[in-house]
Amino acid sequence: MTVIKQFFLILLLTGCTMKSTQIKTVDEVDINRFMGDWYVLGHIPSYVEKNAFNAVESYKLNDDGSISTTFTFNEGALDGPVKTYYPKGFVIPGTNNAEWGMQFIWPIKAQYKIAYLSKDYNITIVARDKLDYVWLMARTKTLPHDQMIEFRKMIEGMGYNIDNYREIEQE
Repeated sequence: MTVIKQFFLILLLTGCTMKSTQIKTVDEVDINRFMGDWYVLGHIPSYVEKNAFNAVESYKLNDDGSISTTFTFNEGALDGPVKTYYPKGFVIPGTNNAEWGMQFIWPIKAQYKIAYLSKDYNITIVARDKLDYVWLMARTKTLPHDQMIEFRKMIEGMGYNIDNYREIEQE
C-alpha cells in the first residue's frame, strides 16, 4: 500500500471518531496574492508529514481555477530524503476563496480552511473542522519566538489539542 493510500485510510478511519467544530475562516482571500511558496513552521501533522523538516507548500493558480500544489519536505532530518507530493486544490464556491478542497487521490477532497491570514499575506493558518490537522505557514523560514508562541495559542483557541502541535525546523 502506498504512503498516500495509507494516509487516506488513516484519515477516513480517524475522521469518524475525532471531535469537530466549525472553524471560522477569514472573510476573503485574494487568491493571486495567496499563491507562491509557504514555509510550514508548525503543525499538527498528518501521517505523511509527522517527521517533516524543511517543509514547503507551493501554490500555483491554474487557468481552470484549480490550484496546483507542491508539498516538499525532508523526511526525518534536515538532510533526510526529500519527499514531494502534488495534491490539487479546489476553491469551494461561495467562500470568498477561504475554503478549499485538497485532493491527494481522486475523488477524496480534504477540507482546507484559511483560518488566519495576515494583512500582508506573509503568515497563514490553515485548519480543519475535525481539529485533526493544522498548519502554521509563513513566507519566511522563521518567525520570532514570541510570535510562534502567540500563533500556538491562537491554534489552541480554535479548539485544537496543542499537545500534538509540532514546530518544523527549517534550514
